[in-house]
Amino acid sequence: MKPTVERLPSTIVFCFLTALLFLSGCGSKGQGQLAEGGGGRPPAPVVIASVEQRDIPVQIKGIGNVEAYQTVLIRSQVNGQIQQIFFKEGEDVREGQPLFRLDKRPFQADLEKANGQMKHDQAQAENSRIQAERYSQLEKEGVASHEQAEQLRAQAKADASAVEADNAVVDAARVQLQYTDIVAPINARAGALMINLGNLVKANDTPYLVQLNQVTPIYVTFSVPESNLDRVRRRFTSGQLKVLAYPKGQSDQPAEGRLTFIDNGVDTTTGMFKLKATYKNTDRRLWPGQFVDVALELSTQKNAVVVPTRAIQTGQQGEYVYVVRADSTAESRPVKTAGAYQNLTVVSDGLKIGEHVIVNGQLRVSPNAKVVVQGTLPEAQPPTAPAGGGL
Repeated sequence: MKPTVERLPSTIVFCFLTALLFLSGCGSKGQGQLAEGGGGRPPAPVVIASVEQRDIPVQIKGIGNVEAYQTVLIRSQVNGQIQQIFFKEGEDVREGQPLFRLDKRPFQADLEKANGQMKHDQAQAENSRIQAERYSQLEKEGVASHEQAEQLRAQAKADASAVEADNAVVDAARVQLQYTDIVAPINARAGALMINLGNLVKANDTPYLVQLNQVTPIYVTFSVPESNLDRVRRRFTSGQLKVLAYPKGQSDQPAEGRLTFIDNGVDTTTGMFKLKATYKNTDRRLWPGQFVDVALELSTQKNAVVVPTRAIQTGQQGEYVYVVRADSTAESRPVKTAGAYQNLTVVSDGLKIGEHVIVNGQLRVSPNAKVVVQGTLPEAQPPTAPAGGGL
């Protein structure tokens, strides 16, 4: 016997499906309203700065190497043994200050020997002179022959020449004796001792005894592209150009010097030409062999529009900044830059004085999105006086 299946009326089924569709529609609408009301992106917290107008130096930047103003390698001019050292490694020495003393005894003996030979020859020359004068008188009286008198006069001249040669030998021996005292030729700072007390040294031999570096004043040598050659030469002839040197790891309080040398040629392999600046370096901030960041100031750009360098962003379309509008939304605006000075960048197009740009928090900002200003950078202050003194 087959079981019977009871069928629901079609009217009941239709009503059930209609109610189900109605409930689904209401649920979707409620979820949409919830998403619209509570799921939006919150405003991004940012720090802003004002667009300012300032006089900015026009600079050419590069990397420089510090060089001693003068370098002297101290070597002995005679052979001998080092008996005394009058300075310590790494200390300052003055011009004329004794540095080393060699064993004087061999040179003193040579000087005394030369003096003794000179005195002997002087006595002989004096005797020859007297004999020549006496025979010249006898020749006039007809007692002595002309040949005898002439021979004695020639001998007197030879003995006088020998005395002159002895004088030269004595002077040379005296100079050799003086070379045993080695003194500093300049005011400088001494380096490491290469040969210690008691060692034998040879005249003009290597290694040198010690190296002296003059560090006040001091040089900084750097190179710039040849495209700047005309500008640098024109400004160099019209007056002294300021050159700022920043030791590595420092971005403020530069040492200030003056451009004093332009090389007489351009390096054909690199397309660069060498410049040299001189610094007083009274505080010893610059040290021979040190690498520094160099900024050569050519002129001053009046009333330049500047923003903090941190505000400048780089994208696929070039450089841009985020400008905060009056309604607290961020506008992405392309800009053209025209150089930098310290922590400021010059903007030649795209910004107006008094506008506000975002300098911190750009990663969370979207174009035309709301932002919350959490702080404002103070206006940039004029640069303080450079350290180290200028020339």
